[in-house]
Amino acid sequence: MNPTGHSENHSALNADELLQLEQRLAQEARLFAVATVIRTQPPTSTWVGAQALVESDGTLHGWIGGGCSRAIVVQAAQESMRSGQPKRVRISNSEGASEPGVEHHAMPCASNGTIELFIQPSVPAPSVLVLGSTPTALEACVLAQRMGLRVYAAASVTEPFAPLGLSRVIFGFDSEAFGLLRPRLILIATQGDGDEEALEAALRTSASAVLLVASQRKADRLRETMRERGITAERLAALHAPAGPRIHARTPQEIALGAVAGLVMLRRVLEQDAAEASNALATAAEVLPPVPPCESMASVEPPPRYVNPVCGMVVDMASAKHVVEFGGQRFYFCCDGCKLEFEGTPEKYLGIVHDAQRRAPV
Repeated sequence: MNPTGHSENHSALNADELLQLEQRLAQEARLFAVATVIRTQPPTSTWVGAQALVESDGTLHGWIGGGCSRAIVVQAAQESMRSGQPKRVRISNSEGASEPGVEHHAMPCASNGTIELFIQPSVPAPSVLVLGSTPTALEACVLAQRMGLRVYAAASVTEPFAPLGLSRVIFGFDSEAFGLLRPRLILIATQGDGDEEALEAALRTSASAVLLVASQRKADRLRETMRERGITAERLAALHAPAGPRIHARTPQEIALGAVAGLVMLRRVLEQDAAEASNALATAAEVLPPVPPCESMASVEPPPRYVNPVCGMVVDMASAKHVVEFGGQRFYFCCDGCKLEFEGTPEKYLGIVHDAQRRAPV
């Protein structure tokens, strides 16, 4: 772990290895972001075209610069993953007109170089579970896959799904088995073949939305049955019936088209809600004043922290990797660059350290 609490992988992955890792994470439907350096101004240890991949937990693979910039890039990449939107990030201390759409951060390293990056998140498509083996259900599986959704299926008869190339087909309607798949959306197209069992199993999952292919009258009757079976009002609110927009569909193919249109619409609504929630959290973090510690925490000593005398960055002494012993004292640094700078002219920074210690509150 580095001083910011993020994991790092400093192995020099070449372009092919980074691409292979990206493909593997995409196949596993895991969240990640790719950061690409698009502009530099010396002195800096990176170059235009350098890339790194950041996983959702903050693990960084590849190279986009020294330790000072890595912490900023990891944080920006995680924000990008949360919102699902790409972003441009500029790390620099040089003055200049701000550009629209560019997120600016001060360069914490003594080098005072400039790095600009483009961060592209890779957000896995939401998973969809289709219930039923009717012609409408089979057609919906095909169309949903064409829309880029990750599609699973469950039915009392599974043979018809064999030609569709789905990664998982479940026999029967078992809410526990559905829960292991963690579908974001569920489409029920049983159309008279196990409607109640399928709907109850779907509503007992944590799926964000359950779409039901049924007439309004049938949907109302099934809602009442679900209440009698103990389904809560909160879960019934996740039920969407009819499944999609009214397109006057008649054939199984047309009905499936309308249902998949409903899936696409809900997918985008969920993405927009997630982006708005992420923006709201970011705004709150900027405008809310720090909360004073409660009385129960007043006697708890904060963990030892140290101000890097070269760049002024706060370093966690317990996990610092870059440490120098000089004159009977230990000095802590956020990256190799600051450590080397100190070792070159330690006397220059000893005065900074002593002055900070004199001004520190007792």
